[in-house]
Amino acid sequence: MSNAAGPAETVDLAALAERHGLTRSSARPPLGGYLRELWGRRQFIVSYARARTYALYAGARLGSVWQVLTPLMNAAVYYLAFGVLLGTKNGIHNYAAFLICGMFVFTYTQRSMTEGSRSLALNMSLIRTLHFPRATLPLAYVVNELNQMLVSMAILFAFVGLTDGPSLRWLMVVPALAMQTMFNLGMTLIFARIGTFVSDISQLLPFVTRTWLYASGIFFSIPDKLRALDAPGWVIQVLSLNPISAYIDLVRRSLLREHARNELPHAWSIAAVWAVVVLVGGFVFFWRAEDRYGRG
Repeated sequence: MSNAAGPAETVDLAALAERHGLTRSSARPPLGGYLRELWGRRQFIVSYARARTYALYAGARLGSVWQVLTPLMNAAVYYLAFGVLLGTKNGIHNYAAFLICGMFVFTYTQRSMTEGSRSLALNMSLIRTLHFPRATLPLAYVVNELNQMLVSMAILFAFVGLTDGPSLRWLMVVPALAMQTMFNLGMTLIFARIGTFVSDISQLLPFVTRTWLYASGIFFSIPDKLRALDAPGWVIQVLSLNPISAYIDLVRRSLLREHARNELPHAWSIAAVWAVVVLVGGFVFFWRAEDRYGRG
């Protein structure tokens, strides 16, 4: 007797699952549901970020002190190379604080992007084992970088307070960093998706960010430099569209008294537009590949 099931006995598993309200565990959830799932994992995101910070510096004798020493040492090298040897500090009040502001702000975005681009690839075993919103991983990497940025800003406040004096303007750093964090979240989600399917992106990003570093006015004042070169005003407008230049400018004008006369035009508007567009676009871009992460 044949054991083969006849057509009448064939079970339509898809119809059966649909009838009982079952769905594929790997299926991409609706956008609203995905946001609710992420909010439900907020404690995991914070805990994962803390654990990663601890693991990152566990083997170093100075531990987490390196999260402040690294950008400070970079700033010292650039101060010698650009400020002293190339003379870019000439005409800039409190150039040390000016340079450190730029380095801290740029490093926050740079590390969020480069570390976030590997966030899924380095946790592929976790992704293939457990079901959870994949965006929790790149978001945790940004939270980790935000924690380091807050420590760096505390050092910067102390330095500026000693060299330039405290002021109520410092409160404007909060919305500036909030917008930069939104921008960083979007960029990290974009590169997290790209880095999952194009592994070479992690090798390319250092060259991209290094070029971005030199074009963002970290070592010099963009308006002053262009005025010295007798460049037309529209050139300043174009360069000010660089999001990192806008975030650096907002932090500088909040902390440094003399920077107000050399601020970039429309920096607040530019920073806000970049923050919203990149965050929304990056989140949707990442979510659309949710059911593809961990395959292969």
